[in-house]
Amino acid sequence: MGLKVYLSGEIHTDWREQIIEGAKGLDVSFSAPVTNHEASDDCGVTILGAEDNKYWHDHKGAMVNAIRTRKGIADADVVVVRFGDKYKQWNAAFDAGYASALGKSLIILQPPEHDHALKEVDAAALAMTRTPQEVVEILRYVLDGSLPG
Repeated sequence: MGLKVYLSGEIHTDWREQIIEGAKGLDVSFSAPVTNHEASDDCGVTILGAEDNKYWHDHKGAMVNAIRTRKGIADADVVVVRFGDKYKQWNAAFDAGYASALGKSLIILQPPEHDHALKEVDAAALAMTRTPQEVVEILRYVLDGSLPG
């Protein structure tokens, strides 16, 4: 049994790379949003034309990025959503809600200081983790039933 895992959420740390590296040898394929911040922000205006108003600039980018995000979440068996320290990740919360609405197995990765703010998101998830290694251990357990240690 292989798993398709979509890695959503903050793009400012190497958590995705840690999970992908830790999952080597497991029957897992990963997908993710575009993590180049500038490309993600500017894709709409670069492809569809410039906008003077920042709202429409961002709106075009969000719509183009949503094509990839919807496809990635829809195709995934498991969706991992990381909430980081630096920014308010409203898009990550939206992705978690979208995945939950589609009935996807949802794993949340967050620091303790977000526990209260994310209580509803956590309640919709099947697991809430603190480290990328915990995510890897969940994937390993799901795939082969082995526990760490």
